Amino acid sequence: MKIMVLNSGSSSIKYQIFDMRDRSVLASGLLEKIGEPDSRLTHQTRGPEERFETVEKTAAVADHTQGFDLINSVLKETGALTDMTELAGIGHRAVHGGEAFTRPTLINQEVINTIRDLIPLAPLHNPANLTGIEVAMAGAPEVPQVAIFDTAFHQTLPPHAFHYALPQELYRKHAIRRYGFHGTSHFFVAKKTARLLGRPLGELSLITLHLGNGASAAAVQNGGSVDTSMGLTPLEGLIMGTRCGDLDPAIIFYLARETDRSFEAIDALLNKESGLRGICGVNDMREISRLAQEGNADAQLAIRMYVYRLRKYIGSYAAVLGRLDALVFTGGIGENAAQIRYETCRDLEFFGIAIDEAKNNQRSREAREIQSPESRVRILVVPTNEELEIADQTTLVLQKENLV
Repeated sequence: MKIMVLNSGSSSIKYQIFDMRDRSVLASGLLEKIGEPDSRLTHQTRGPEERFETVEKTAAVADHTQGFDLINSVLKETGALTDMTELAGIGHRAVHGGEAFTRPTLINQEVINTIRDLIPLAPLHNPANLTGIEVAMAGAPEVPQVAIFDTAFHQTLPPHAFHYALPQELYRKHAIRRYGFHGTSHFFVAKKTARLLGRPLGELSLITLHLGNGASAAAVQNGGSVDTSMGLTPLEGLIMGTRCGDLDPAIIFYLARETDRSFEAIDALLNKESGLRGICGVNDMREISRLAQEGNADAQLAIRMYVYRLRKYIGSYAAVLGRLDALVFTGGIGENAAQIRYETCRDLEFFGIAIDEAKNNQRSREAREIQSPESRVRILVVPTNEELEIADQTTLVLQKENLV
C-alpha cells in the first residue's frame, strides 16, 4: 500500500511516498520557487540496493497546479508511480485546525470550507496548505485524501492551560486561545519514547522539545498534551531561529509609538528578524556555535539566552506534570547540537535530570538515551519524522473508513 504525504507551502511543494507494508520511503522531493522562472524540482527515487537516485529539473512553474503536474510526470518518468491511482491515499500537512479538528480527518468539501474559515488564525500557512489540498484533489480525484493538523495533538490541553487572561468574549467570538503547533512531531517522538522505554504512552509523563528553526516544548501526560509553549500562533514560547518567543506584549505598542513602525512591520520584525538572528545576526545554530567558539560575544549571548529559555520551560512543565519520566530532544538542533543539550540539562540534578557527557557527545542518527546512571529521569534524543507520522495517521483514517 502506497501513501503520498504532501506539505504545500506558499511557493513550494514537499512530498514523500511511503510503502506502508514496511513504512519505507519509495520517493521524495521538493519543488521550490513556484511562480518564478527558475522553479526547481529535486526528486529522489529509491533504486537497487536501497540507494536513492536523484533527478533535478528547472523550469518555469507558474502555480501549484503546474507544480503537481510536474511532480506527477517525474514520478512516472522515474518509475516511482505509473499513475496516481496506485496511491491508497494522500496525507496533507495542515497547520491550523482550530477547535474544529481534533484528529486526522478525511477531506471533503465541508472540511475544505472549514480550513478556509480558519485562515484568519493562520494567514501565512493555511492558504498554502489549502491550495495543496485543492490541487491534489483535482489532480487525483479518485484517491482518498486526509488532513493531519499540527494543532490537533494539543486539543487535549485543559481550559486552564489554553485560555488567555483576556475577556472571555474574545475567546467566544474570535477563538483567541492557545492552540500549539508541531503536534505531529511531539506525538511521533512521544510514541517512540514509550516504545524505547518499554512502557505504555498512557502511563508516562514527558517533556518533549522540538528544536529546529521553529521550536516548541510540550508537556505530555497520559498520552495527551497538557501544555505547550506555542500559542494562538507559532510566535509564542521558546527563542527560535527568527521568532522572538515570549515577549512583553506592551513592547508592540511601544515600538508602534516610538519607532513609527506599522503593525505589519512589527509582525515581520517579531517573526522574521528576531530570535537568534536578532540577537547575533545568524539563525543557524551550527554557525552560531562556531562564532561563539571564536569568541563572538553576541553568539555567546544567543546561546545563553536560548538555553535559559529552555530551562525555564523544563522547570515549569516539571511542575505542571508533577512527575517526570523522560526529557526528549528532537528537531534539527535537538538531534544534533550536543552543546545545547548539555547546557540545557546541566545542574538540573535536583529535578532528577543528569546527563552523561560522553553519551551526549556521541553522534548517531538513531534514537538513544544520554542520561547518566544516577539520573532519575531518562534523557532521550529521538529523531522526528513528521512525514512518516502523517503517513501512519492517513493509513489509520483510511482503515477506519474502510477505504483500504
